[in-house]
Amino acid sequence: MFRAGAGTPQPHFGNDMFTGIVEAALPITEARDSSGLRRISVDLSSLAGAKSIKVGDSVALNGCCLTVARLAKTTATFEAVPETLKLTNLGDLEAGSLVNVERAMLAGSRLDGHMVQGHVDATGAIASIKKAGGERRVAIACGEEFARQCVIKGSVCVDGISLTIAELGADSFTVAIIPHTWDVTNLRERKVGERVNLEADVIGKYVIAQLGRMTAKKSRVDEALMKKAGFI
Repeated sequence: MFRAGAGTPQPHFGNDMFTGIVEAALPITEARDSSGLRRISVDLSSLAGAKSIKVGDSVALNGCCLTVARLAKTTATFEAVPETLKLTNLGDLEAGSLVNVERAMLAGSRLDGHMVQGHVDATGAIASIKKAGGERRVAIACGEEFARQCVIKGSVCVDGISLTIAELGADSFTVAIIPHTWDVTNLRERKVGERVNLEADVIGKYVIAQLGRMTAKKSRVDEALMKKAGFI
């Protein structure tokens, strides 16, 4: 295990990882298409240690791992390629849109959320937002393929936010949002029908992939099969 000495900056993991604990929801200052790319600029000055950010750093915007391509003081510009735009909601964003921001995890830091790669699997759509007591329950239509990667009480990343699945359907799931998460992320501005970026728990992905290899014939890998195999 790496331990940094006094005054020694902690290194990032070789393959950048995130925790799903959003540092801030910040407005996009500029979003424009250029040479087949979408360039997205965000002023990161409100983040703790913003002056240490440099070109080449990895930052997750709405849960999508991007690289700082340009830096003007504390305003970072990111470049989203067509493949990224196809798989995420970044193409929907305009100047003024709030994005959830998290810098790559440092070696030796606490993992307060869960292991997030910043590799968005798909987009889903907000199906409903209901306030119940002190929480808000947000239902997300995610499609059958994504839902098969989820389990009740398991982790899921929604627009870069580490959340726990409270309810699970054949093609949807519901998460319970505490007031703090609601206040510090872009969920507070989300509306029914809007797209969100989704990343399934990486551990669940490996389990499903291994089960798929173990089965002699192609079969549906779901929660029942994982329980039967002893994975959960």
